[in-house]
Amino acid sequence: MIIIPARLASTRFPQKVLAEIDGLPMVVRTAKRVAHLDKVVVAADDEIIIKKCKEYGIDAMLTSTTHKSGTDRIYECASLLDLPDDELIINVQADEPFIEPDVVKSLMNKLKELQTHQREFIMGSCYNSINTEAATDPNLVKVVLDAEGNAIYFSRAKIPHNQSGEAVYFGHIGIYGFSKKSLKEFCNLSDAPIEDIEKLEQLRAIYHQKKIAMVKVASTGFGIDTKEDLTRAVEIFL
Repeated sequence: MIIIPARLASTRFPQKVLAEIDGLPMVVRTAKRVAHLDKVVVAADDEIIIKKCKEYGIDAMLTSTTHKSGTDRIYECASLLDLPDDELIINVQADEPFIEPDVVKSLMNKLKELQTHQREFIMGSCYNSINTEAATDPNLVKVVLDAEGNAIYFSRAKIPHNQSGEAVYFGHIGIYGFSKKSLKEFCNLSDAPIEDIEKLEQLRAIYHQKKIAMVKVASTGFGIDTKEDLTRAVEIFL
């Protein structure tokens, strides 16, 4: 199942999930990008989002307004839907209207592989190669991997530090996957100091020594974090 957490309030860009891109609210456009892959539900914190989604035939469910993160929101949604513990859940961000379906499929396949190998904690995400200039952007999260392709650390800083002149940079793509059981476990973990410092919730798993399997993908999509990003997105459809 694909669950899209959608929050009406946004510090930098209020009500951005309802901003229109070529005639469709952003959250609706995101949902339609992946609707053919699996069942999609939007987990929203406001009836305004619910109403907009239903206008376009997108299933939506009202969740609490007090969640600290989108992951907490999708867990509430999964619980309300009474999904089984072995259900694989993909968290697609509402502000990713250009997410490529192949990226989502790649993550789905990785989660199934982890499930087949009976990994106790099932959590995965995606990354792609980025250049040195992109690595300096704090809005683009970087990830460093271990020998098995699991995440060692995520940061808004430029990591790894280039001391030798041979650094390779990987950009994190903000899509996550869990089994329902592991999603519950993640949400029950205590907050991590590094999570609050970087403002990256995935660091909670690493802090508590949980593995996050990473999948390398080819992606040119981008999230909408600012009004400038929205302008860029609208121009794509002109």
